Amino acid sequence: MIGRREFITLLGGAAAAWPLGARAQQPAMPVIGFLGGGTPGAYQPFVSAYHAGLKETGYVEGHNVAIEYRWAQGEYALLPKMADDLIRARVSVIAAAGTPAALVAKAATTSIPIVFVVVDDPAKLGLVASLSRPGGNATGMNFVMAELESKQLGLLHELAPAATRVGLLVNPNYPLTEPVTRDVIAAASAIGFAIDVVQASNSREIEAAFATLVRNKADLVGPDALLLSRRLQIATLATRHAIPTLYNVREYAEAGGLMSYGTNQTEAYRQFGLYTGKILKGIKPADLPVIQSTKFELVINLPTARAIGLEIPATLLARADEVIE
Repeated sequence: MIGRREFITLLGGAAAAWPLGARAQQPAMPVIGFLGGGTPGAYQPFVSAYHAGLKETGYVEGHNVAIEYRWAQGEYALLPKMADDLIRARVSVIAAAGTPAALVAKAATTSIPIVFVVVDDPAKLGLVASLSRPGGNATGMNFVMAELESKQLGLLHELAPAATRVGLLVNPNYPLTEPVTRDVIAAASAIGFAIDVVQASNSREIEAAFATLVRNKADLVGPDALLLSRRLQIATLATRHAIPTLYNVREYAEAGGLMSYGTNQTEAYRQFGLYTGKILKGIKPADLPVIQSTKFELVINLPTARAIGLEIPATLLARADEVIE
């Protein structure tokens, strides 16, 4: 027979063990592997939007989900090793920010779910079987940037009607530079533009590139995480050399660039976070259709126009979604 004192001692020992047992039964906090080709500083607004999307599904970093970030900072050759690191860490889902990251993640795993944001048709890239029925382990958002060349060139022609040659700034290390360049040249030829392609893969080369770009009457900047991370430098150089330049995302115009036309990336990254949260809740990528951007915004920076002595046509101002005063 157990006495009162022995019973209390046993009860106390059991009570002390309960929290440990309870903790052992708690599910482990899911971990997101965030893989990006850009830099964390330049992408901070987009990461904030990603967090907002996650929160809509009930996930908050540090509270009930952890995020392992891997940033290539424009060195795309580092992405395969970074993807392997995330796979070894047994992440619950890979969030691939950008086309290079998405292609690397898809090549690295067929079992871990992947959510992506890309600038071209993901079916054409081989990331999904189709937009409505992705199949496999990947789904996400398409910015549709790669399909806007004709529209962007048309806007550039309205902006600088005397231009016959257009400069195109690209990063040679960006994996899709060749098809992007080919598409721009074809679109330019259709409306009578000649294209001068200028390459730059770091800050010093961007500076040097404008010595070549200055001979053109107008310029375009290609899609690339490195170029986006250097948007303040690029916008400043374009203004200094008085070159009317059209960019593919509003963040360039906000940094002082003359004009941008493209998808709202902040909204795309919110959807990116929303899809990640849905997958963490158990929905399979194959059951989530790819989201295609349908809203494109034209942003015009009037102080920059005045700085380079350019009068923006009234027809463009009337169509602008936002005019920065």
